[in-house]
Amino acid sequence: MVKVKCAIIGSGNIGSDLMIKVMRTSRHIEMGAMVGIDPDSDGLARARRLGIATTHEGIEGLLKLPDYADIQVVFDATSAKAHVSNNEILSRDGKKVIDLTPAAIGPFTIPAINADENIDQQNINMVTCGGQATIPMVHAVARVSKRTIYGEIVASIASKSAGPGTRANIDEFTETTSRAIERLGGAERGKALIILNPAEPPLIMRDTVFVLSQGGEPDAIEASINEMVKTVQAYVPGYRLKQKVQFERIGDNAPVIVPGVGPSTGLKTTIFLEVEGAAHYLPAYAGNLDIMTSAALVSADHWAARYLSREAAE
Repeated sequence: MVKVKCAIIGSGNIGSDLMIKVMRTSRHIEMGAMVGIDPDSDGLARARRLGIATTHEGIEGLLKLPDYADIQVVFDATSAKAHVSNNEILSRDGKKVIDLTPAAIGPFTIPAINADENIDQQNINMVTCGGQATIPMVHAVARVSKRTIYGEIVASIASKSAGPGTRANIDEFTETTSRAIERLGGAERGKALIILNPAEPPLIMRDTVFVLSQGGEPDAIEASINEMVKTVQAYVPGYRLKQKVQFERIGDNAPVIVPGVGPSTGLKTTIFLEVEGAAHYLPAYAGNLDIMTSAALVSADHWAARYLSREAAE
């Protein structure tokens, strides 16, 4: 079967997990190169053992590789700052870019919400790991409510699953996820928090989602949430509700103050999630990596299928 060659920039936790996923599960994409900046990184060492072309010279090294011209899609798993310059070079060379950093140059993309909407854009942004896990829940509430005033998410991940790139991007994580809660989730105001949990043994990724909405009924909201869980599970099998969805009526006698909106009433929905990883690279507790790389790969695979179909037709 003909496949599209890809490169992964960033040989840390996210890039390494994505590399294994490409090799084990991708239908339309194959590895072309693994790119890093640390010659001794485990990701580059593993890629070399697997027979994949590597470079420790960053994107400049990628440009020098003999097969660079054959690479059609590039996953960037570096940092928000590095992605800006990386994308300038890759867009100049006509490469499809899947951005796994919080840089948010391209449109926000969460497969469960808008898989087809941005598929032909040169650069698409995968929001954040917390966003991939929680924003589908905000959207599930919004699509069966007349008004979604506020969405807040708290993502708790094992400290061991947060590499240097994740730690360097925490500010961008909160800003990017908050914007995506509004743009993709459908909330008028969004807020995001991340917790790096140092517990030993490491705990599985846990997420809490709070949504304040009006014009929706608990039964319809719960049904929408359960349907969305199944949609996400199609590409992240370890994604699940931790317990039953909770509801609370916020009345005029005790309104909540939403910044930028003011005193607000409605139905408060509280959703508790956990995400177990597939353990392709890191242990199963690293669900934050698994949902991010799975979302990126399913988006790229979808694009590659359309690309190959067009090529065959021509």
